[in-house]
Amino acid sequence: MRGWHVPRYRKRVHETPLRIAFTMSLVSSLRLFVLMTATLAATAAWPASRIKDIDDFEGIRENQLIGYGLVVDLQGTGDTLNNSPFTKQSLQAMLERLDVNIRGTDLKTQNVAAVMVTANLPAFTTQGTRIDVTVSAMGDADSLQGGTLLVTPLIGADGEVYAIAQGPLAIGGFSAQGAAASITQGVPTLGRISNGAVVERELKFRLASMTSLRLQLRNPDLTTARRIALAVNKLIGLPTAEPTDPATVRLTLPRDFDGNIVDLMTDIEQLRIELDLPAKIVIDEKSGIIVMGQNVKVSTVAVAQGNLTVTIAESPIVSQPQPFGEDQPPSYRAPT
Repeated sequence: MRGWHVPRYRKRVHETPLRIAFTMSLVSSLRLFVLMTATLAATAAWPASRIKDIDDFEGIRENQLIGYGLVVDLQGTGDTLNNSPFTKQSLQAMLERLDVNIRGTDLKTQNVAAVMVTANLPAFTTQGTRIDVTVSAMGDADSLQGGTLLVTPLIGADGEVYAIAQGPLAIGGFSAQGAAASITQGVPTLGRISNGAVVERELKFRLASMTSLRLQLRNPDLTTARRIALAVNKLIGLPTAEPTDPATVRLTLPRDFDGNIVDLMTDIEQLRIELDLPAKIVIDEKSGIIVMGQNVKVSTVAVAQGNLTVTIAESPIVSQPQPFGEDQPPSYRAPT
């Protein structure tokens, strides 16, 4: 590719050094603009993303935990025991485990609330690690402000206890009332305990002993799955990866593989591939925001809604800019 060619100037009486310098600066600016436009167009046309940003490895994920417990010290904003029998039964059972017999007595406290406790157990979490928990009221409590969650086991989908939660709640909302008015801001019956649960059981998942892996695409696509398999095979040097469906790429480790599987997964995550996204337009009717991909092409169309009609048509118009002055600057030749 040849460089930009600026012809020699013939000496004229009306040409000044200022005019020559201006022309040279214009040529340089145009050249830089063309190069930047070509670079941006190439980048937009061929987006490259890391596999780490578009895929998930099978088994490396969070697990949901849930538990039922009691929150105390609510200063009269807890459940009404007559309207929430499960709160009364839970309070009686807890006190009996502490050798306090209250059978047959009439409980009227409103400082206790029954709650559901939820948490996410991250992958490869070891015993003793602390995780955050979310506490939600179940009964007719007005607020959990100032409450403390008592010891609550958190179980998984298999019924096993994986963590124990306990601690004071942090509430994002509040509720206040007076003689003639009341105000509620946020959700006062929803709280959170930062590092409020201690992991007691680890997940039985041994990554180092696996002989095959599956990569799961977050946005399933046949072309993208095939490109991922080709990139992985090029990295390893053997046809070990193959797409099984638009959302899954299966990787079988070679028999003579003697490396660390974690190192291999790290190298795979850093591979960059070109995404193949469908032409899609997303329209938010409420906000009026329209988002479209780079492959979208809008042709001649007419849209009618009620008594409003929108027409999109193409009208080619040639625009000829005016010269710089009486004498046009010398022309330049584009690269070939």
